[in-house]
Amino acid sequence: MLLELKNKHTLTIDDFKFKCSVGKMGTRKSKCEGDLYTPKGKFTFGNVYYRSDRVKKPDTNLKIFKISKNMGWCDDPEDKSYNKLIKIPAKKKFEKMFRIDCIYDLLVVINYNTKSIKPFKGSAIFLHLTSNYKETKGCVAVKKNDLYIILKLLNKNSKIKIF
Repeated sequence: MLLELKNKHTLTIDDFKFKCSVGKMGTRKSKCEGDLYTPKGKFTFGNVYYRSDRVKKPDTNLKIFKISKNMGWCDDPEDKSYNKLIKIPAKKKFEKMFRIDCIYDLLVVINYNTKSIKPFKGSAIFLHLTSNYKETKGCVAVKKNDLYIILKLLNKNSKIKIF
């Protein structure tokens, strides 16, 4: 199953089309930490995370985990936990997974720079929620109902192709 992002406003999978938003600077092949670009390329998906206090558990074939208050994602390029899920509080830079806003209430990891992790190449690239299609810091964002549909269609062999 291939999810395609051909322009910065439309995701397609099979016969489905979803409005989306991407990084404030658009898409780019050579991404760097904090540059506000969404990375171009073909990537697999990682785990799905959700806030059980706010949204229902998604129906998906991917691995699912509940987000708790002590979960973060390391975005400190000089730390060995860079671009990995971590327990917080921590003595490193990180993004909280349990947020006040709703963008991480439901998300799936886009496996960008997750296997052979290279410092400063970018971290925390997710397919997450949006309420207003505001540009992201590098992720891809869709409405909640759309993400539920997408997650139902994905499996462990699915990929996202970002042009």
